Amino acid sequence: MRLPTLRHVATFTLAILATPALSAQITDVTGRTVEIDLPAKRVIVGEARQIHVIAALKGEQTFDTIVGWRDDLIKKDPDTYKAYAEHFPQIEKLPRFGYVPQGDFSLETAISLAPDVITLNLEAERSARESGFEEKAAATGINVVYLDFRIDPDKNSEASIAILGRLFGAEERAKEFIAYRRAEIARVRDRLASVKDLRRPNVFIERAPGISGETTCCRTFGPVNFGAMIEQAGGHNVGADVSKTTFGDLNPEQLVLADPEHIIVTGSNWATESDINQFVPVGRGADMTLARRRLANLMTRTPFPELKAVKMGNVHAAWHQFYGAPYEFFPIQQFAKWFHPELFADLDPEENFAEFHKRFLPVTYQPGYFISLEKGSN
Repeated sequence: MRLPTLRHVATFTLAILATPALSAQITDVTGRTVEIDLPAKRVIVGEARQIHVIAALKGEQTFDTIVGWRDDLIKKDPDTYKAYAEHFPQIEKLPRFGYVPQGDFSLETAISLAPDVITLNLEAERSARESGFEEKAAATGINVVYLDFRIDPDKNSEASIAILGRLFGAEERAKEFIAYRRAEIARVRDRLASVKDLRRPNVFIERAPGISGETTCCRTFGPVNFGAMIEQAGGHNVGADVSKTTFGDLNPEQLVLADPEHIIVTGSNWATESDINQFVPVGRGADMTLARRRLANLMTRTPFPELKAVKMGNVHAAWHQFYGAPYEFFPIQQFAKWFHPELFADLDPEENFAEFHKRFLPVTYQPGYFISLEKGSN
């Protein structure tokens, strides 16, 4: 076999480098259409927790084209940040940005990094538009693209994964991720559908208790996000009976009236943000003894001791960050085991999430994302 000469190789390489990126249109989750050269060469990730998707698409090349990101991962999910910093030590020097709706995202600094695109979460859209952020970025040639894994995940998660796939030149991997996610959710959905007259237990999920000085009950989720996960897992989300938005509130009297059979609180490692440190610190590599103690303490608040779930010992905690990442197949599977233990006796969510890490992510799996109180501990 005749090998190409160095001259031919050099000519071929120069031809590739001289080929312009392909200009294409991307429609983001707001319906806006932007013109951008794909794949993007320089990206500012406007919410660092989008890395949960980008890493599943790019693996060892996750940070090759990221030139800056928001500071939320290190603040709100330091355990995940630590895992990625250990694997990709260069991210310690990656420029960090604030939050657009709070007015502390420096567009001037962003412009100095010459990005092709800034990805923002959907909840930042109104502020970015009204403050002129979008217009100023566009004037300097920076595209703003909105994604959503939080406000309406059922509607927008797959579209957002596909958008990131296009931006990072990983469209086939995005399709693979979407197919995997669908199949893992179907493992629960299809089995539930096979049960005639399925009895759905009433479930109350409390959003991030113990993170701030306000420790009274009861911030919750409406019919989307964690609320939808409860329904997909074969439960009935009592929060949706009161609130039709992503987040809402029940008063203690409404909770007593609902008298749920299961209680789930969301928690994470918020040590750098919390003023009272009473949250349940579940997540990657969590201290299960501390998490269980915190969870038990939260159940001493009014009106929890008188609720059926507490008396039955059906009290759980789930990693809060699932509310903003399209890994919801994992909590759906775990919730299903809590709500219908006999029906899902053979399902092992931990093993499945560990397998997901092996197949898609550059960081290894560590348990700690869920915890339950032992029967009779309250």
